[in-house]
Amino acid sequence: MFFNPSFFIGLLLGIAICTFVFVIALRRRNEQALVAERRAIAAERLAEIGAMTSGLAHEIKNPLSSVVLNAQLLREAVIDSSLAEEESKPLIRKVDTLARETGRLKDILEDFLRFAGRVQLDRQRCDLRELVEELTDFVHPQSQLMGVLLRVDLPSTPVMANVDAGLLKQAILNLMLNSMQAMETLSPPARRELILRVEQLPIVANQNPEVGIHVIDTGPGIPDALQEEIFRPYITSKKGGSGLGLAVARRIIEEHGGAIRVFSEVGRGSDFRISLASIA
Repeated sequence: MFFNPSFFIGLLLGIAICTFVFVIALRRRNEQALVAERRAIAAERLAEIGAMTSGLAHEIKNPLSSVVLNAQLLREAVIDSSLAEEESKPLIRKVDTLARETGRLKDILEDFLRFAGRVQLDRQRCDLRELVEELTDFVHPQSQLMGVLLRVDLPSTPVMANVDAGLLKQAILNLMLNSMQAMETLSPPARRELILRVEQLPIVANQNPEVGIHVIDTGPGIPDALQEEIFRPYITSKKGGSGLGLAVARRIIEEHGGAIRVFSEVGRGSDFRISLASIA
């Protein structure tokens, strides 16, 4: 029998390479399993922390409601008392401050609960034109008080989508309030105008048809570096703001399977664009 050293060496080398590859693959698989396990543990821990935080927020919100109610009762008691005006007025101002700041804390907690809590959609077939008109009617008195001209731009034909109308209204309302508050910084004769536009977006090949909702303002605009930051929790430049309005709006839109983007130019205003799947 003829012994071929080259064949034997090649065989050993092949076995060694296969063994090396097998060990590397096994190690990589073990590392991936370990990473997945760590992620699962981290996700479970985050879920527990989220549940605890949400529960704590609820526990805080209930006493705050009681404080607001008692502040109102105390105000009425001071007014009905026999105290002289120079004594009652300072007390009333202090009680009003207490009620106002407590109410603000309650609003912040409610924003947090909307952001941190589970979003359960109750989808219904909806003409977005009607939804926007209802929202416009609701916001119009406040826009007048703030000196903002509120306009709508709606197509003549229905724009249908399968949405949770209540939550979608909340998302759009947050965008509208954000825009109106931004325009408060404008000084006359700068115009304050807010436009709500609904449109059927052009059909793109290999994509489902979509609808668009725009919230357009003539405010100061947003620098490029901040246009993504503003959708993160607790990012706000407004005094007294919770920093959750835009974050809540984006979460609601994304839970609908949609997307939100902002197109803005400093000194000219902003266009918040929502895109959602449409239905026939």
